[in-house]
Amino acid sequence: MSQPKVVLAFSGGLDTSFCVKYLAEDRGYEVYSVLVDTGGFSDEELKTIEANAYALGVKQHATISKTKEYYNDCIKYLIFGNILKNNTYPLSVSAERIFQAVAVAEYAKEIGASAIAHGSTGAGNDQVRFDMAFRIIVPDAEIITPIRDLKLSREAEIEYLTAKGVSRDWTKAAYSINKGLWGTSVGGKETLTSDQYLPESAWPTQITKTEPERITLEFVNGELKGVAGEIFENSVTAIQKLAEIAQPFGIGRDIHVGDTIIGIKGRVGFEAAAPLIIIKAHHTLEKHVLTEQQLYWKEQLANWYGSLLHKGQFVEPVMRNIETFLGDTQSHVTGKVHVYLAPHRFHVEGIESPYDLMSSKFGSYGEMNNAWTGDDVRGFSKVASNQVMIYGKVSDSVNQ
Repeated sequence: MSQPKVVLAFSGGLDTSFCVKYLAEDRGYEVYSVLVDTGGFSDEELKTIEANAYALGVKQHATISKTKEYYNDCIKYLIFGNILKNNTYPLSVSAERIFQAVAVAEYAKEIGASAIAHGSTGAGNDQVRFDMAFRIIVPDAEIITPIRDLKLSREAEIEYLTAKGVSRDWTKAAYSINKGLWGTSVGGKETLTSDQYLPESAWPTQITKTEPERITLEFVNGELKGVAGEIFENSVTAIQKLAEIAQPFGIGRDIHVGDTIIGIKGRVGFEAAAPLIIIKAHHTLEKHVLTEQQLYWKEQLANWYGSLLHKGQFVEPVMRNIETFLGDTQSHVTGKVHVYLAPHRFHVEGIESPYDLMSSKFGSYGEMNNAWTGDDVRGFSKVASNQVMIYGKVSDSVNQ
């Protein structure tokens, strides 16, 4: 009798290493480990993780590269919507995790696995994101979550693996680092309370640039295509180039305080120089080239998009509807944005665009009007104030 197949979302850390041994030797599954790379791993790291997976006894390990798809199907719309959770966080891990979960579920469906597993604990958001994606995409597969279900401590996992002959250095780093294309999260003792900030040593990129720089970003239909005079066919490469230039300034560091899917508050540090600069630059360009109503409705729908994405609802059909709207608004979002970079800060200096609505052909704000007369404004003001004027007069007459 052949063993049943289980697909395991695998990172190579303590929790997922435990899961391999537990699923294979205690539960009798044929384990297929899969790592979804969304821009956070080097080639050397991917090779090491694969070697560790086979050493643990997986039947097959797959590394699925999804960085380009992650940008095209997700990050692009975070930029179009200028999305910052609680006006702070560019959804670095939120977006990455659900996208990885979907890819793992699709892989499980492809190989016909009867079960699908992840190593999340019962304390955070990721358990919900993985569970939801798995249930939607492979609804007939059993979802197995050993760490959550067994309520294991870190020490118990290490003891179990040691007894199984797995000898590795499981020393927990002082800070938990999760690197991806759209930013890096940083968790440590300071983020477990409400009153402390991360020390300089905790940030993945140390400050090595002290002399300010001016760079120009070039957008085409809302997508970043040029950085500091270099044009890129692929926006992923443009994002990576901007990160390379800006991160050594210590730009994009902050701590996000938010509401978790399971209803508790949480804090996490993050380093996201490229996302924060891109969103600010893109939003500034939009303020010049879009109408007031376009900007208003984009903001409303973008807030919903970011909230649903954070809560693991990436596969919800309304997300495709919102993406269609956001994409349709970008036809005029083309131009250059000039950005000033300095240690710990940046600001946008100005924009150039053929679609700039601040065209002097129609007038200069506060100085000269070329497309209307004073009488036009008097008439408009009279009509626009009519209802409130009537409201006031009626109120006065009743209250006399």
